[in-house]
Amino acid sequence: MALPVAFLAVFFAYPVTAIVSRGLREDGAWRPGRVAEVLSDPGIGQVVWFTVWQAAASTLLTLFLALPGAWALARLDFPGRRLLRAVVTVPFVLPTVVAGSAFLALVGRGGLLDDLFGVRLDGTVWAILLAHVFFNYAVVVRTVGGMWEQVDPRQEEAARVLGAGRFTAWWRITLPALAPSVAAAALMVFLFTFTSFGAVLILGGPRLATLEVEIYRQTAQLLDLPTAAVLSIVQFAAVAVMLWVHARTVRRREAGLRLTGAVDPARPPRGVGQWLLLGWVLLVIGALLLLPPAVLVERSLSVPGGGWGLDHYRALFLDGGGTFPVAPMEAVGNSLRYAAVATVIAVVVGGLAAAALTRRAGRLVRGFDALLMLPLGTSAVTVGFGFLIALDAPPLDLRSSWMLVPIAQALVGVPFVVRVMLPVLRAVDDRLRQAAAVLGASPWRVWREVDLPLVRRALVLAAGFAFAVSMGEFGATVFIARPDAPTLPVAVARLLGRAGELTYGQAMALSTILMVVCATVLLALERIRPLRSGAF
Repeated sequence: MALPVAFLAVFFAYPVTAIVSRGLREDGAWRPGRVAEVLSDPGIGQVVWFTVWQAAASTLLTLFLALPGAWALARLDFPGRRLLRAVVTVPFVLPTVVAGSAFLALVGRGGLLDDLFGVRLDGTVWAILLAHVFFNYAVVVRTVGGMWEQVDPRQEEAARVLGAGRFTAWWRITLPALAPSVAAAALMVFLFTFTSFGAVLILGGPRLATLEVEIYRQTAQLLDLPTAAVLSIVQFAAVAVMLWVHARTVRRREAGLRLTGAVDPARPPRGVGQWLLLGWVLLVIGALLLLPPAVLVERSLSVPGGGWGLDHYRALFLDGGGTFPVAPMEAVGNSLRYAAVATVIAVVVGGLAAAALTRRAGRLVRGFDALLMLPLGTSAVTVGFGFLIALDAPPLDLRSSWMLVPIAQALVGVPFVVRVMLPVLRAVDDRLRQAAAVLGASPWRVWREVDLPLVRRALVLAAGFAFAVSMGEFGATVFIARPDAPTLPVAVARLLGRAGELTYGQAMALSTILMVVCATVLLALERIRPLRSGAF
């Protein structure tokens, strides 16, 4: 546990504490009264209420639309199943600013709905809810679908033979087994939507703001660190509670994993009902998950005056003009290099953390498990500004170092590595390790010859997810990436922030490249994904 704890302490706890303490101190003295002052503001109260309300609504809508997809991808065998499983995961690793812009093109002024039906949803909560479904559909499919694959269908069939109806057998047999997994998925979706930033910023307009958006506004626009610090504390406390509850539900789900066989239960669709449900799942995926990326591709290929071409892609190799001092295409190479380094860091730190959680038990270790998830729920704005404030003096003067970007990306990748590796490591029979130790094997040799062959596929899967997530990380990177070495998400955001049809087309072209990279990685992972691969 030593290395993961040290990594989180230096690159997460220290920067966050530094920026929060700076906001709550004045002339060297603490002012705890600022908490009451900020929270008593009616405007802040509305922000807190909207944050909770939209997160709850987004979670319910995501579960309603994604649970049929989890069942279809877990229990139905049809052509393109693996490809579809990878496709539904791509939105989860896309930068929020890219997806927000795509939905704006669909539901905003001059968008698809406006052209066809005269309907605009930008500036309403419905646009935010649909964008949240777009991002979190994969969370439910991966989390619940992974457990659904582990539930032996013969148990439900046995109940049917004994006289139970189809619904009764599902209600009495399958649902209790899935309940911890559904709860874990719901908590994760609520967590991600509670801390939503890019989608709300682009689609919500000035009237609708979550805590994350308000923290950004208070910090970057109004330079009001005290208010931002209080909001960060409120968000941090809420996230800590959610992660504590999530850790309990995950332990229940992983306990069930050891009781089931690793046999793929998928069968071809049978009957009108299964075919209709599969058709509904494909319709939802097409409308909510495939249409926004299709809009990005269309915008990247459209040329001024009508028609199609590669003009925007060719422009990526030209000078960046006033946006940044390098050609936009260099952002692709920067992102690949940064993501590769971040992946190595995330696999080492996350792998050691998962191994520690596997071998030990107790409240301290369970608290450590929840701590590993905190970077996903903490304000990316707070982390980014914390890096600039805290890591600017020896021996941690890293503001001018290129390593700052992959470190920030690795913070987001570590939780995914842990969540993928932990169930697989816990599924390894400890008697195999004990037998090897009795025969004289050292701890290192036990890991090399017993654990590694059994978890090798999951390790590659964890590395792939860490790489894809690092490629799309935006929240903290936007504050620390240097102008002459932007990442893909940062380059897209800067291009979208400048007026002009050419810069907008370049942003769409870079977004398309990012989608292709992520889709390729995820499709490759699907070919090696073991059945017991955790939530993702």
